[in-house]
Amino acid sequence: MEDSMRPPGMRDMLPDDMERFRIIESAFRNACLGWGYREVRTPTIERLHLFTAAGTLSPQMLDRVYSFLDWDGWSGERVVLRPDSTIPVARLYVEKLKDVRVAKLFYVQSVLRFAQGDDSREDWQCGAELIGDTYPLGDLELILIACEVLQRLGFAPEIKLSDPGILRAVLSKAGYQQVEQLSLYDRLLDGDSNALTEVQERLPRGAVAGLEMLSMEGDGSAFLKNLRSVLEPGIPEVSSAVDELTTIADVLTGIGHSPRIAPALVRNFEYYTGPVFHVFAGGTKIAGGGRYDALISQVGQQSIPASGFALEMEPLASLLSGAESAARPQVAIRPSGKNGADIGAVFALARALREAGVNVQLVGLTNGPGREIVASADGFSLASGDGKVRRLTRVDEVVRAVADAGHD
Repeated sequence: MEDSMRPPGMRDMLPDDMERFRIIESAFRNACLGWGYREVRTPTIERLHLFTAAGTLSPQMLDRVYSFLDWDGWSGERVVLRPDSTIPVARLYVEKLKDVRVAKLFYVQSVLRFAQGDDSREDWQCGAELIGDTYPLGDLELILIACEVLQRLGFAPEIKLSDPGILRAVLSKAGYQQVEQLSLYDRLLDGDSNALTEVQERLPRGAVAGLEMLSMEGDGSAFLKNLRSVLEPGIPEVSSAVDELTTIADVLTGIGHSPRIAPALVRNFEYYTGPVFHVFAGGTKIAGGGRYDALISQVGQQSIPASGFALEMEPLASLLSGAESAARPQVAIRPSGKNGADIGAVFALARALREAGVNVQLVGLTNGPGREIVASADGFSLASGDGKVRRLTRVDEVVRAVADAGHD
């Protein structure tokens, strides 16, 4: 970093990076459009109070925002570089789409968050938000969109399900206030073995046995059945969350996506109000999201159910390291001489090939497999794969020959 002119945490995208980016973006857009979602984009700069007024970002996230005064004449307002996309989409809905009964929206954009050293500070996301409907069809639909994206890219999706409501009910029964609940939940995620012991000591005697299941994972409905048998007798408040997760797990299993259940899964414990999920490819977490029914009312509208997810492009792109884009040149054309007539023949052929949908390369080396054509005022020489040279005199003959070769 000492010798670089770029700011810490910022990343350049080279041509190969952009090819992978577009492959992912195309798979995501096609999946969303196929499920009836429509694309939006929110500003890079938003007002700070959008994120602070209703506590819609965790304290840890607020410590990472890029905030500054946006001067307007003699006054200024504090704004931020977009640290999250769901909250701006909620604002967009409240201001522009509140009369729409169900809004199905998606986006491809970056979020900017401060990080230490040269850790990434700008992360690109593909996200989808469903506002106005959720359980169970909406929750399942979003999970299946995330899975479809991975399948389009050649990966087998792995799903983990959870619901913060389960732990919330347990911690409330133990008498923890909200701030204490957040701290304990984070300790559980961090693998603190003493956290559950402390919770057990504060629960009514005999209320819960086998509380260690909250730090475990298991397969689908079978795990949820065991979890219910452990928790429900002493904490009946867990029933609703377990019921919803069971429905979603059963449907996913029935259509060939057998999920794992992890009672402690997502960081934003206070943000989510229902089922949440993570989707993995080859053990790498690629996407995550869930239900956030309270957010729309916090941004400035009546309470409306909502759910969404974000797919992180960088970890997914790293799995596509060998991918090649179809946009690479297929035909290289060079003039036989440097006179105007020969150069004119190059551009006449290039234009005809482009109109026929063929990729061409006139300057520099070809970036992949293809053929070379030498153009002159008298005609064209086509080199074939076996080393033979074919002479043609008209542009339309060359276009036809290239098209025929492409079908071989």
